[in-house]
Amino acid sequence: MPKPRYDEVQLKDLLLQMMETELGGEQVYRAAIDCATNEDLKKEWEGYLDETLSHQNVVRTTCEKLGIDPDEVVPSRLVVKHIGDSLVKAIELARQAGNPAQAQLVACECVVHAETKDHANWELLGKVAEVATGDVGRALKDAHERVEKDEDHHLYHTKGWCRELWIASLGMPAVLPPPEEVKQVETAIGASRAEQQRDAML
Repeated sequence: MPKPRYDEVQLKDLLLQMMETELGGEQVYRAAIDCATNEDLKKEWEGYLDETLSHQNVVRTTCEKLGIDPDEVVPSRLVVKHIGDSLVKAIELARQAGNPAQAQLVACECVVHAETKDHANWELLGKVAEVATGDVGRALKDAHERVEKDEDHHLYHTKGWCRELWIASLGMPAVLPPPEEVKQVETAIGASRAEQQRDAML
């Protein structure tokens, strides 16, 4: 049975979107860190920023291995940049409003938005890596293996932070750091199980 094929043009587009997502993610994290009033969350985001800078290098190197200019501008990349810029602007608007707790919450929501796209990108790259062969397959598999666990961590942990900060803002008991952080979850199933255990952690 022949292996499934993939669209090389669309793979290039995905990689260029990934490059822009990682660049935008850097700016989102820098803005979010400035809004973090919870020291544990601030430390977490500082670590994610460092990893995002590393991910930029992984995408750039992967593009170069495949003969793609990582700085090439395509229409879909402009859309990704617009969304990233909008998230940074949203954080700045919240910060200017003068309520630090609300600004931190908005920043957390914006990180979740950014990481949802980022996580999806890497998941899709993994799908292509499963069927790609030769030098392309090796390059994609190497990139995916180096980054996938970080992306799972970023998304699931920040979603936990966002949920618990919202619960706290509603005047209800919150688990901070969130269960996802305490349990060090790395998968969607692990995140779900951690959330289900939150009542026992109050």
